[in-house]
Amino acid sequence: MSLLDIVGPVMIGPSSSHTAGAVRIGMLARRLWGWERPLHAAKLFLRGSFAATYWGHGTDCGLVAGLLRMRPDDLRIPRSFEVARAEGLDFSFDTEEIDGAHPNSVRVVMSDGAEQCEVVGASIGGGAVELRAVDGFPMVVPFDQPALIVMHRDQPGVVSAITGEFFRRGLNVARMEMERRVRGGMAVFVFVLDGAVPADLDERIRTIVPACRRVILLKSAEEGASA
Repeated sequence: MSLLDIVGPVMIGPSSSHTAGAVRIGMLARRLWGWERPLHAAKLFLRGSFAATYWGHGTDCGLVAGLLRMRPDDLRIPRSFEVARAEGLDFSFDTEEIDGAHPNSVRVVMSDGAEQCEVVGASIGGGAVELRAVDGFPMVVPFDQPALIVMHRDQPGVVSAITGEFFRRGLNVARMEMERRVRGGMAVFVFVLDGAVPADLDERIRTIVPACRRVILLKSAEEGASA
């Protein structure tokens, strides 16, 4: 256990789980959407204790701040609603009860008017967060480890093509998850990786796996955030 685990991150308060964690969930969602890709609307569905206390702990401000690429220590977090409106981001909050959901979690539905992406994130304590689902596919991806998420049409050869590229680049897989709904339908691979990840890995995977619908490289959820 590190000192950071005990005292929490450098942040705008009041709570590491409900405020800093919320910012990082928002950042994670925006990272999955695309840092530079225009975001026009976000609907946020809060669960558990997030739903019960979000107005008092700044969870709502934190989530919107993260979607705007603010870091947990950004002094603009308390007025993130104002910043969002100035930047043309339409946002709304609701609550939902989901059996088995993490008590500090939120479902974020993002849209640019043409396409939509749905992300579920959970704040697990001390400002740390996890990605729990993308577009309805369950997964567990930690905030602080590099990961590659490949959403593709289910067909033979996908995993061998991806792991073959890992081998050629000397990348080691710490953990792998796979989920599919029906044979031949949409499926998702999640690879949590050890060490540094090449910046062009996602583009290379798109090239060698034509069945890909979406490839997401998470080197750091804070990479690309506003300084």
